[in-house]
Amino acid sequence: MSSDCPLSPLSRWLFSPVCPLVKFAFRKLFRVEVYGVENIPPGPCIVASNHRSHLDPPLLNSIFPKPLRFLAKEELFRVPLLGRLMPHMGALPVRRGSGDLEVLELALELLHFGCKVGIFPEGRRADPGEFLKPKLGVGLLAIKSQKPILPVYIEGTDLVFPRHARFPKPGHPIRVFLGRSRVYYEEDSPKGYRRVAEDIMESIKELARGENS
Repeated sequence: MSSDCPLSPLSRWLFSPVCPLVKFAFRKLFRVEVYGVENIPPGPCIVASNHRSHLDPPLLNSIFPKPLRFLAKEELFRVPLLGRLMPHMGALPVRRGSGDLEVLELALELLHFGCKVGIFPEGRRADPGEFLKPKLGVGLLAIKSQKPILPVYIEGTDLVFPRHARFPKPGHPIRVFLGRSRVYYEEDSPKGYRRVAEDIMESIKELARGENS
């Protein structure tokens, strides 16, 4: 198995060379503070984070050395220009309201190739200060891949780029907390997926409470 996550030619020759500079500029612009970088597994893993703003995916990508592969809502792939770039940015389209097993299978394949896959267990943006019930998909990925789950709590993106805002307004600091990773060995069944998904969500909430940093 290769330890290198496969990239499209456009991503490899255009995006990758400028990524370090773009990530540095992003973190400076949005006053990003990161805690627990030492907890990032060296190999493939599932990065499971809370979700309250459209700023969350680029934020997470800005703090990892190599690009994350994200499960993204299908509507984004229909946006002019952005939709053409999304596949080269490592995004995988997911139909809203569906389990989309084909995409989950692709995410599993990428994990086995050595990629880090980002997922928002809640499935959509939550209201400020709130958490939603996790979907089964993150539990399925955790159990079937047997890769480490890295819980992440993001604080402040909903203030910088609220749900109904057209553009982000830098100013309020953003803090990102990375917890300790864990591999789940549960039964391969819907019951097991639910149990693991809820446990992962609880790990994210613990980071919010400062209990697992």
